Amino acid sequence: MKRQSLYFTAPGCVSIHQEELPPPDPGQVVVQTILSAISPGSELLFYRGQQPPDIPIDASIPALQHNTGYPMKYGYSLVGRVVELGSAVDPVWQDRIVFGFHPHESHFTSMPGDLIPLPPGTSLEDAVFLPNMETAVNLAMDGAPLLGENVVVFGQGVVGLLTAAMLARFPLNRLVTLDRFGNRRQASIEMGAHSSLDPEDDQQLNAILPAGADLTYELSGSPAALDQAIAATGYAGRVVVGSWYGDKQVHLDLGGSFHRSRIRLLSSQVSTIAPGLSARWTKERRFDVTWQMLQAIHPARLITHSMPLQMADAAYQQLDQEPDKTIQIIFTYET
Repeated sequence: MKRQSLYFTAPGCVSIHQEELPPPDPGQVVVQTILSAISPGSELLFYRGQQPPDIPIDASIPALQHNTGYPMKYGYSLVGRVVELGSAVDPVWQDRIVFGFHPHESHFTSMPGDLIPLPPGTSLEDAVFLPNMETAVNLAMDGAPLLGENVVVFGQGVVGLLTAAMLARFPLNRLVTLDRFGNRRQASIEMGAHSSLDPEDDQQLNAILPAGADLTYELSGSPAALDQAIAATGYAGRVVVGSWYGDKQVHLDLGGSFHRSRIRLLSSQVSTIAPGLSARWTKERRFDVTWQMLQAIHPARLITHSMPLQMADAAYQQLDQEPDKTIQIIFTYET
């Protein structure tokens, strides 16, 4: 069987390779991909060559445990159909619609335990947002917003928008988001933010929250935004850093009010569960909540472009060069 696989081959370059797909081992299945989603934040780091060198792409995902050098496969959000079973696999897996944390390609082999069957009532287009929605759930858990708090979110890419949609379900006093691009600010309001501002308009944010935020999220992927996030946070507030900056350096002004502010900086990343919660929370429990949020929020409305995999080069150029016109791009596959 032949498959089509997307490779990042150099900064600014992607290509589609045709490869031979080996038959499944006795305990494996073959999945035929229906949809896959570009995760704009992390995938643009690889597209631009800004990823840290010589580390596993993601040690928690079997398909991404190789290092970050070119050429490489990447991506971790696809939905497909099980089309072939190894001799030792339970026949119940035949024709199941499943989610896989796997790079962009038309077919792949997997252990059934690494796949997640879609719950009844979940659309394919909503399901492909599973990793970013899980990240939003994790961000909400790590930030632990309280009744009546003022919350600010820097960055309204896909993760930022899903986080805003999640936070909008809490009984907050005020939810304010910031992004450079008007299309994302409009989407943020539609997701439930009370206000969505241009991050260069400091005076407007100060007017809305003169005492600063109780809880601030930095999800923009821009190192400069972390300084802004700290400045926007009030005395003894929390700043949750969910951005992955890759090899971009962060320069912070900590010589002024920060020294006496008692602000807490918290790192948040979805591969693990915070130690304070892990006695009661497992990844399976978090996935259950994530599926519920996918069905409640319907993130498929954030899809701005749907392209066949063969147009991958145009898709990444669109994300890189015209972010003001793009939120979520998905790839489609011939079936």
